[in-house]
Amino acid sequence: MTRLGSRALVALVVAIFAGRAVAQASAPSMYLTPIGPPIGVEVAKKAAAAAISEAHKNGWLMAVAVVDPAGTLVYYEKMDNVQIGSAKVAVLKARSAALYKRPTKVFQDALAGGGVGTRVLALEGAVPVEGGLPLIQGGKLVGAIGLSGDLSENDGKCAAAGVAAIKD
Repeated sequence: MTRLGSRALVALVVAIFAGRAVAQASAPSMYLTPIGPPIGVEVAKKAAAAAISEAHKNGWLMAVAVVDPAGTLVYYEKMDNVQIGSAKVAVLKARSAALYKRPTKVFQDALAGGGVGTRVLALEGAVPVEGGLPLIQGGKLVGAIGLSGDLSENDGKCAAAGVAAIKD
C-alpha cells in the first residue's frame, strides 16, 4: 500500500470511529425505556386536544395522530383546511417515534449532520422530520404523538404540548 493510501485509510478509520463516538454520545437513552401498556383513547384524546389547542393559539393548521407502542393508530384528528399530505405524515411521525422510542427530530438532526447520520435513510419507517414524540407514563412507553401541518419546528411545539398534557 502506498504512503498516500495508508494515510487515507487511517483518516477513514479515524473518521468512522469519531462519527460513532459522536453519535453514541448524543444518542438519547430513550431506547432503553421499557414498553408499557398501550395508551387508551381518553388519554390519547387529551394529548391531541392539547396539541390542537397549541396549534389554534398560534394560528397553525395541524393534523394529529396518537399511536400505541406498536404504531397502531389510537386517535386521529385533523383541523379544517390542513393540507391533505399532513394527514398521512402525522401518522407516520407518530409511528416513527413509537417504533424507535425517540423523537423524530433525532433522525432529522442525524440526517442533517451528514456522514454516518445518513444511515437514518436505511431505517424502515424512520421519519427524519420534527413533530413526532414518544409518550411516556410511569416511566414506560405507552405510545407516541405525531403532528404535521406547518413548519416542522411548529409541529414539534404542538407535539410537545400534547406530551406535557399527559405527563405523570
